[in-house]
Amino acid sequence: MYTILTDSCSDLNPALVGKYEKLVVMQLTYTMSGEASTKPFSDGQTVRAYYDRLRAGESCTTSQIAPTEFYDEFKRLTAAGEQVLCIQFSSALSGTYNSACLARDMVLEENPEAVIEVVDSLGASAGEGLMVVDALDNRDAGMGLAENAAWLRERLQTYAHWFTVDDLHFLKRGGRCSPSAAFFGSMLSIKPVLHVNDKGQLIARAKVRGRRQALRALAEKFGELGAAPEQTIFISHGDCEQDAQFVKDELVRMYGCDPEKIVLSVIGPVIGSHAGPGTVALFFRGRDRG
Repeated sequence: MYTILTDSCSDLNPALVGKYEKLVVMQLTYTMSGEASTKPFSDGQTVRAYYDRLRAGESCTTSQIAPTEFYDEFKRLTAAGEQVLCIQFSSALSGTYNSACLARDMVLEENPEAVIEVVDSLGASAGEGLMVVDALDNRDAGMGLAENAAWLRERLQTYAHWFTVDDLHFLKRGGRCSPSAAFFGSMLSIKPVLHVNDKGQLIARAKVRGRRQALRALAEKFGELGAAPEQTIFISHGDCEQDAQFVKDELVRMYGCDPEKIVLSVIGPVIGSHAGPGTVALFFRGRDRG
């Protein structure tokens, strides 16, 4: 059995992480008030405290994982005889994927017998996490590393990422959103619907009047993209679980999705610093990304 390695931007539900062996989650760094941290959220109070700081206007900056960090981890794993399938945050949103590739090349130069595959998820948050879980399930069902990497790459464009935010200020400030997209958020009672496109970029796609309609628009994308209701679905949120639950309930009501296969998770501090509190995101596999 080979190791699957990902980064903290995958926003994996901790309960899911605990189900799998040989899963490594490397942490990106976030900095608030001059204090740098790589700590993920540990409980509901930590989540609320973090997002309350953002709501109060405190800024948060983030840093990608350095090539040296990947190099050390790849060396540790390969020295122990492990093969590594590495699935990383979209290269269009972070340099973390490129760091992993640089580190892989360094290790392979020293040890040509090492096996390290790096896959660009072209995804973010639990959309990346959904790919990781699919890869873990493939591996545990007996799929080899090379076949698993090819399976993921062949299906990259089926992983749909749709979300809405309460305030585009956070995305614009972090350079993850264009001024034209931010314009949507400047209009009274208008909420943007965004997605991650086939290049892994963040794109504003629509403007919807009212929060509830924006949330319902996420659920409607599931049907528009011909998604199978029996699949596993991820919904992540920025300290607004009730809104995430609303989207879940809509999926069950509208398409007969199995509520036991709809997994809710919190958006972690790295993605959360750019998306902001009140973000709700829906991730599933459709005929394409939309």
